[in-house]
Amino acid sequence: MANVIVAFSKPEDARNIKNILTRSGFSVMAVCNSGSQVLAQAGSLNSGLIICGYHLADMLYRELHDNLPAEFSMLMVSSPSRWDSHIPEDMVCLPMPLKVHDLVSTLEMMAQAQDRRRRKQRQQPRQRSEEEKGLLEQAKRLLMERNGMSEKEAHRYIQKCSMDSGTNLVETAQMVISLM
Repeated sequence: MANVIVAFSKPEDARNIKNILTRSGFSVMAVCNSGSQVLAQAGSLNSGLIICGYHLADMLYRELHDNLPAEFSMLMVSSPSRWDSHIPEDMVCLPMPLKVHDLVSTLEMMAQAQDRRRRKQRQQPRQRSEEEKGLLEQAKRLLMERNGMSEKEAHRYIQKCSMDSGTNLVETAQMVISLM
């Protein structure tokens, strides 16, 4: 389940939310009173969910949102009168007074969305740097010049060698270059 950080300016509000979430099966990693505490905690985690009020001891929700790593999702709990047209699209809001069922189901939905996003990112092929692309091109050029291969054949040769040796394409291209 997702890492959860609870942040409210009143410590008793934060503890109450933490207790509700813990009873509902969420892993609450930290309870904070200031935005700087949240950012410090978020820095030590890969991803997670932040539940906060409109204002914290040292900043408003917007400043916290803008400084969070992209892997974090944020849920603000406050009076609807505080919501304005400047609330970020990727932020979820729940009205006060808070219903336990609404809080738990919203967090479950946010955690599932985060998991889907993470899985989708893992399925995308990794982007190569310009240096890595250059090494692959150089290895293909060498194979084409010295062995009379087409570009497609040279690329396939590097792929096959990569799979046979259990190394990635860039490492295999470096081996080809060093051997020739």
